[in-house]
Amino acid sequence: MAIDTGDRVNDINIQNAVIHVLDMNAEEPILNEYALDLTEDTYMFLYKHIDKIFKSDNLVPAIFNDERNIVRGISEEFLNGLEGNLIEISKELARQLFYIMKENIYIPSCDLIVTLIYTDQGPMIGILKLDYVNSFTHQVEFNDDKIAVGLIKHCAALPGSSQRIKQAAFIKPKKEGQKFDLWVLDDRKNSKKEDEYSANYFMNNFLCCSQISDSRTLTKKFINAVEIWTRSNITEDAGKAEKVRSTVKEELINKDSVDIEELSEKLFSNDTDKKRGFEGFIKSNGIEEEIKLDKDYVEKKLKKVKIKIDNDIDLTIDKESYNDPSKFEIQHNNDGSINMVIKHVFNYMEK
Repeated sequence: MAIDTGDRVNDINIQNAVIHVLDMNAEEPILNEYALDLTEDTYMFLYKHIDKIFKSDNLVPAIFNDERNIVRGISEEFLNGLEGNLIEISKELARQLFYIMKENIYIPSCDLIVTLIYTDQGPMIGILKLDYVNSFTHQVEFNDDKIAVGLIKHCAALPGSSQRIKQAAFIKPKKEGQKFDLWVLDDRKNSKKEDEYSANYFMNNFLCCSQISDSRTLTKKFINAVEIWTRSNITEDAGKAEKVRSTVKEELINKDSVDIEELSEKLFSNDTDKKRGFEGFIKSNGIEEEIKLDKDYVEKKLKKVKIKIDNDIDLTIDKESYNDPSKFEIQHNNDGSINMVIKHVFNYMEK
């Protein structure tokens, strides 16, 4: 059963922040003894990253595991006003993450920012792992009274406000009856060289938490599972594939929940094998028999329709134009193919 996490965090007020350096080439972390000076530029740098994380579709609710957990313990004591200050708990969090990172060479060096934020859902401790990115800056030299301008590569630059942080957590105060303990973003793309430890260390070994399902994660899983099944099982009949996709979109737009068996019957009433295969595949992806839809995610996901045709044509169409027969139409042919017709074009550009 999926939990209802309510609305995502909207109002964010950064109260304090501390940054530490976790360099995999060093024997110990470089721990800061001072809080960051939250100038206007620094505040906006942090705010934009935090706001982007809370708006990410990959941010999920999680609960702490039952075993002893340093991150959980010191965070709860601090948030409940029992012990510690942000600088001291941030140093302990940095030590804990650094020693975990040193266990595997595939975990990248980073700066760790620990922050206290106030939100419309209460106070939270934010933990942001900022992996280094390469950047370049110019270097000016004078050679025999002539100016020479070159480029210098910086290998330890922080991701800018337009880039995305890949791993972060926001820990809530412990309250009786709460449905989850923290929000987690763990969006690293794992290389083939990485093992299970380095792939899952942030949630499994550092935070010691487990993801739980809410309506957004289940809605996302459902949409992805339908597309994967359609690509794999309807490969030579674009008409049937279009019927699946358009029917599912109608369900997503017009309903607050989707019953998997009812949808399967609507799609494949005359094909028992496909009906069973579709239901089994969707449910094997962790989708319940009936899921409550996250309508905000549906609106965001269906705002634009992105189509790849025969691997060499890409179309991006906004929802209104896609559903407007005076602008765009899908025509079904008797051989299972379809025609996609763009109508009444008065102006176009090449990119």
